[in-house]
Amino acid sequence: MPRGRSMPELKVSADERETLERWARRPTTAQALAQRARMILACAEGRPNDQVARVERVTRQTVGRWRARFVSTRLDGLLDEPRPGAPRQITDEHVERVVRWTLETKPEDATHWSTRAMAKRSGLSQSAISRIWRAFALQPHRVETFKLSKDPLFIEKVRDIVGLYLNPPDQALVLCVDEKSQIQALDRSQPVLPMRPGQVERRTHDYTRHGTTTLFAALNAKSGKLITEFRRRQRAREFRKFLDTIQARVPATLEVHLILDNSSTHKTPAIQRWLTRHPRFHLHFTPNQLLVDQSRRALVRGADREATAPRCASQHAGAGGGHPPVHRDHQRAPQAVRVDEDRRRDP
Repeated sequence: MPRGRSMPELKVSADERETLERWARRPTTAQALAQRARMILACAEGRPNDQVARVERVTRQTVGRWRARFVSTRLDGLLDEPRPGAPRQITDEHVERVVRWTLETKPEDATHWSTRAMAKRSGLSQSAISRIWRAFALQPHRVETFKLSKDPLFIEKVRDIVGLYLNPPDQALVLCVDEKSQIQALDRSQPVLPMRPGQVERRTHDYTRHGTTTLFAALNAKSGKLITEFRRRQRAREFRKFLDTIQARVPATLEVHLILDNSSTHKTPAIQRWLTRHPRFHLHFTPNQLLVDQSRRALVRGADREATAPRCASQHAGAGGGHPPVHRDHQRAPQAVRVDEDRRRDP
């Protein structure tokens, strides 16, 4: 004769079994809920409570309690009931009002809302405004810029340039070319004091100007290698000399595809005559009023760092002798100056 209370009959439908199995194996499910789902699935297979309790390492009473709750309220019985606590102070109406004011209005005495200003208007705390803005990814203090190109051949140029990057022609080299003009050649007015134990490197706050220079750079889109050269000015004459440098550095068996912007120095009659004499060079211009290739700016900054690195060591020896001024043949002695971009940043 069976002893103890009889267990309620437990039957699981197909939809309930699918939900229980998903709760049991999904890694993001709370472990308590996953354990309850495993217990109900085991009981549905006809296993007694004591056997299920040993497998799940709980008491037999725990298995019986969740079994009874599932029989009475099905899947909802396995979920946690609302816990007692203070009632919610910030309602959905408050959140909706803060979001609407942030998106559709501006303060009278500022360009954008701050957490303190919005808290004063809405009557909520500053931390509550911060939480609402984070929840909806609102950042009134940030502004980003964009540019829409008006080039009538925009699509054709983008396809041409992207195609060169993704599927370059055989027996060809793709180079991304850009110039950085008006780079200041600066030097500290006093010798740099090197770093010592317990003492950081020290340098004077003022500097001596040695004119400006222009950096020409070409990035190999496949290997990442750079061809760089310094010139005194940025004109078609200097650009033609840089093309001569590329001509000398690239093997004669390869076609050369240059991706560059629409600067007037790239389209002068002198450049056109040079291209006629060198038919293996092909120019691909980016759309007007748009920087399609953001790596063109990165390549110039990278070339600046490479050109600056060997000169930094010479500064520790002192600046008493001074640097010679930048001259026409500056590209043959790049170690004579230090490139400083603090006064001019790329867009």
